[in-house]
Amino acid sequence: MEQIIDKYRGDSTAMIAILHDLNAAFRYLPREALEIVSDRLSVPLSYLYSAATFYRSFDLEPCGEHEIQVCLGTACHVRGSERILDALSRRLGIKPGETTADGKFTLKRVNCLGACALGPLVSIDQKHHGHLTIHQAERLLEAYKDEHD
Repeated sequence: MEQIIDKYRGDSTAMIAILHDLNAAFRYLPREALEIVSDRLSVPLSYLYSAATFYRSFDLEPCGEHEIQVCLGTACHVRGSERILDALSRRLGIKPGETTADGKFTLKRVNCLGACALGPLVSIDQKHHGHLTIHQAERLLEAYKDEHD
């Protein structure tokens, strides 16, 4: 944690970058980390929480080893992404925003992944998989589980 903060020389203008690096390192932003950042950058803790809750790329709860994002932007939505999200939710046994009991997967709904032409789009660990059907998304999840177990 200290190395991440030191990398930015304790510069408060690098707050978002520091939060991104901490989120990546811990797979969420622990309160203790936010308190240390607040102290080191002389930024109110409430300001850090405001940023962490405003941007969807930050998590305040631990995430799984693998993050599944289902795009629900307009282009993906009209092509069936909500049904894909429901199918993956059933397959994993969790609701969007939750993590599996074994800590392997976190399922997220996102407003846009910025690749509308590929919709419906699912991203696993930031690798995009486009033009998916429900069946293809379920097969992708199963293949991913087998490959990473």
